[in-house]
Amino acid sequence: MSVAVIVPAVGESITSGVLSAWHKKDGDHVAVGDLLFTLDTDKVSSEVTALEAGILRIKVAEGAEVPIGSTVAEIEAGAAPAATAAAEKLEAGSSKLGKDKEEPKKPAPSPEVPTPKQSQAPSSQLPAPASAPTASSQLPTPARPEGRVSRRKLTPLRRKIALQLVNAQQTAAILTTFNEVDMSAVMSLRKEVQEGFQAKYGVKLGFMSFFIKAVVEALQAVPQINAQLEGDELIENHYYDIGVAVGTEKGLVVPVIRDCEKLSLAGLEKELLGYAVKAREGKIGLSDLQGGIFTISNGGVYGSLLSTPILNPPQSGILGMHKIQERPVAINGKVEIRPMMYLALSYDHRVVDGKEAVTFLIKIKEALENPVRLFLD
Repeated sequence: MSVAVIVPAVGESITSGVLSAWHKKDGDHVAVGDLLFTLDTDKVSSEVTALEAGILRIKVAEGAEVPIGSTVAEIEAGAAPAATAAAEKLEAGSSKLGKDKEEPKKPAPSPEVPTPKQSQAPSSQLPAPASAPTASSQLPTPARPEGRVSRRKLTPLRRKIALQLVNAQQTAAILTTFNEVDMSAVMSLRKEVQEGFQAKYGVKLGFMSFFIKAVVEALQAVPQINAQLEGDELIENHYYDIGVAVGTEKGLVVPVIRDCEKLSLAGLEKELLGYAVKAREGKIGLSDLQGGIFTISNGGVYGSLLSTPILNPPQSGILGMHKIQERPVAINGKVEIRPMMYLALSYDHRVVDGKEAVTFLIKIKEALENPVRLFLD
């Protein structure tokens, strides 16, 4: 009896995906729970496992776009693994070979040239006329490029990212304002408490948790940025689910940390670590990406000094973090070298006025330059 392997539903609005990789080969024996294939959609990647044990018969090749609910393979349920029969044959053949095998006879030395005992080669060596392959014959043949360009289809996720970014530019009045923050206090506090923090909570204290707490404070002080347009209505949000942009091999995803105002720095770090593991393993789900009201994007991890981030619709604001760089700044009338970071707030000018945007960034700057309060909270 054959059981169909069907592309599962992975979200209400998702109708198809790309079968990006088979993890088993045609004819392999699979057990219940074995990973069969990876499905890439315009939002997430999903791993599909076997629901029956048996022999896998693949019907759709890697790279094909497949509708949700379609059959991509069948499993011959109850069939014995092909490897079992092969192993039995191999064992029988090895047994027979062992009986028939005889030691090869040593060649008699030439009567004209007596061979000293110490120069006789052991029977396992190649005979004298056989020559070793030359160095040139062992060199791999260099791969030749097939052309000056290569062409491949965009993945569903990359297509969705492209569409989302264009829509954001076309439907919102995006404006960006900048400020800078002295990171000395955060860095000093982080260094001072790191060992005890990690011992107590089991996670490292990073910079992102400070920024999330600072963003929550700024959103509470400037609630207009925690709002969004929906038709001719303005929706004001009274919760603080913050999206954190994460770069993956397949593209940018923005998992959402829920109820950030209720979490401590340790709680935020645990949430961030969990999403980092999920992103690395390709296991971020659709529910992880929904419901954010504001986004933080950290281009500084890639060395970006300054950028203008693009909104993540329907949100009205996104904060861009950047590289921490030592720069000369004026402190109490004196020039000092401080670790500085540029901050960028892109916002929807239809919802947020310039005064509110500037106030928002100043609130973040003040919170980060006096981080003890964030830590105690």
